[in-house]
Amino acid sequence: MKTKPSIPVLKNNRRNFLKSQVIFALGATMPGIAISEAHAGSAKPSSEPVWSANNMREKYQQCLGGPFPDQVPMNVQIREIIQKDGYRIESLTYQAQPGIKIPALLMVPDQVTAKNPAAAIAVWHQHNGEYHLGKNEPAGLAGNPMHHTGLALVREGYVVLCPDALCFEERQDPLGKLKDSVYERFEFLKEVVRGRCMAWRNILEMKRAVDVLCSRPEVKPDRLGCYGHSMGSTHSWLVGPLEPRLKCIVGNCCMPTYEAIEAAHYLHCMPNYVPGWRNFGDTPDIVALIAPRALHLNFGEKDFGSPVEAVRSGLQIIAEAYRNAGVSGNFTSFIEPDTGHVLSDLMWDKTKKCFEKHLKN
Repeated sequence: MKTKPSIPVLKNNRRNFLKSQVIFALGATMPGIAISEAHAGSAKPSSEPVWSANNMREKYQQCLGGPFPDQVPMNVQIREIIQKDGYRIESLTYQAQPGIKIPALLMVPDQVTAKNPAAAIAVWHQHNGEYHLGKNEPAGLAGNPMHHTGLALVREGYVVLCPDALCFEERQDPLGKLKDSVYERFEFLKEVVRGRCMAWRNILEMKRAVDVLCSRPEVKPDRLGCYGHSMGSTHSWLVGPLEPRLKCIVGNCCMPTYEAIEAAHYLHCMPNYVPGWRNFGDTPDIVALIAPRALHLNFGEKDFGSPVEAVRSGLQIIAEAYRNAGVSGNFTSFIEPDTGHVLSDLMWDKTKKCFEKHLKN
């Protein structure tokens, strides 16, 4: 009888794994950081502690592929305005890199105006192998009603932006040669040979989405959040550490640790992989860099894509970061028993309450 591969429990490694790996790596690349007790006497003093979030955030940026380029003009173009019951949808495009247009749907409640601005939320869509779907699903125009989350949020009074991620909906192969996962692999490898990764590209584009929201007169720029399910959840915690304008971040059903992925021989979405990060930590150590800003994470106990024992250990690492920042209450999480990779009513209720607490009140 075959047995399932055991999933190693991710231990709280900030004093063990990270201590050995980060100090060594930083000592090898950054003057002033001791790499061992034997060399401590000859090392120059560092201006900030080795364990500071700034040092870890800097290593995260390096692993992604280095600094982001200077901003280019957004060149926002509105293609169509669709009036709905109680809100409007603006179909638009904006520029993230020279010549690269990102299609998106902006949803604005009727009562929200430049004189009566509102909080805003960017919604990153899921993957699910459905490359024909992107922004239209959260906007409530296609796909699974479970994930019409942008529609639900605009009805709660938020301005909502739903962009297409690379390889999805309008952003499939413009030559029509490569389909679905093959085109995703092509785009992933295109970034690799440039010394970057797909996550670098996605984060750059998500930061551009925040620029778009900040440019709108109907939006309160100090009340911004983001939400995502599955790959969208991954996008939320990937961008969170590098986008301080996001005051509240919610992820639903996705925080696979590299440790668990490797143990189970599970092939996850390509945007999940940050080259070299295993030299410094695991995915929860990225998520922890969001502290002290508000963060809520939902999980299903039986979600095979995020093995729950690794999730529980990862949540401890994140909680510790928030305790160390003196804002334990800004991090909350929920694991729903006997539940898989879904957005349940309970999960959505906790999502709404988190946004209401940190963006409205």
